[in-house]
Amino acid sequence: MSPDRLLFLALLAFCLTPWASPPLALALGIAFGLTLAHPYASKSRQWSKLLLQASVVGLGFGMNLAQVLKAGTSGLLYTAGGIAFSITLGTLLARWLSVKPTAGYLISVGTAICGGSAIAAVGPILGAPDDEMSVALATVFVLNSIALILFPILGHMLRMSEPAFGLWAALAIHDTSSVVGAAAKYGAVALAVGTTVKLARALWIVPVSVATAAFKRSDAKIHWPWFIAFFALGAALNTYEPFGVPIYGLLYKAGRLGLTATLFLIGSGLSQATLKRAGARPLLQGVLLWLAVASASLLLIRSGVLSPGY
Repeated sequence: MSPDRLLFLALLAFCLTPWASPPLALALGIAFGLTLAHPYASKSRQWSKLLLQASVVGLGFGMNLAQVLKAGTSGLLYTAGGIAFSITLGTLLARWLSVKPTAGYLISVGTAICGGSAIAAVGPILGAPDDEMSVALATVFVLNSIALILFPILGHMLRMSEPAFGLWAALAIHDTSSVVGAAAKYGAVALAVGTTVKLARALWIVPVSVATAAFKRSDAKIHWPWFIAFFALGAALNTYEPFGVPIYGLLYKAGRLGLTATLFLIGSGLSQATLKRAGARPLLQGVLLWLAVASASLLLIRSGVLSPGY
């Protein structure tokens, strides 16, 4: 076995231990991806997706269903408004910066809903070529990695409460993995709010995909995020079926460890080639859109207009 493979597997194994934190796992992954040739590039993308979904289900076994429903339903209206705002502004920015329309729309959808998952769902409906899919995924991925490290620092600087930070992370960070990672770093309540609101937001993949398919007159298959239903089932069992409490605790801890390993896998996919694929104009579109969404959501939360409902 080559040294690169041994190092990759050793780091992955370390990220499955209690000594690794989400930011550390992401940093190790990024360092590996930027300096070494990834020995399992394609498999790593598949593993990260499956492991993230399994980890989210595990996290459900540590949450209260009533609080999950309260946090999810309280954010329904501003989630819809936020998604519409993000897609509209992102499309306008793409035109202004002369970003290719499909790539610009994918970046907008990825920012509005849930990063790479939304791009992967909407891309085939648009018939997006591989190069534009790569550009959109690379752009969102770079910003997503920055957010995981930056947001907890900003939250502490702004002295945000855990519920407020969890809501802000869910509204302003792209991928579910980094929302959960940043919220877990901030605290248990932030984790509960951030995970719940982000998963409720991720459900919008379906109506946005349907609307995109109708507009483009596409008959492409729409992917349903079924793992969110299992997350809710885990929360329901934890709330109303106390006999399995010891097992629930183990599943919740496994979900936390799985999430940390997921962030390592995601970070290891950030290579120099990925940065080049992002390109200056799509990256600028992503940055400007991200700053607008993060600033607007923070302002609304700080003013009391948006509440975590927790």
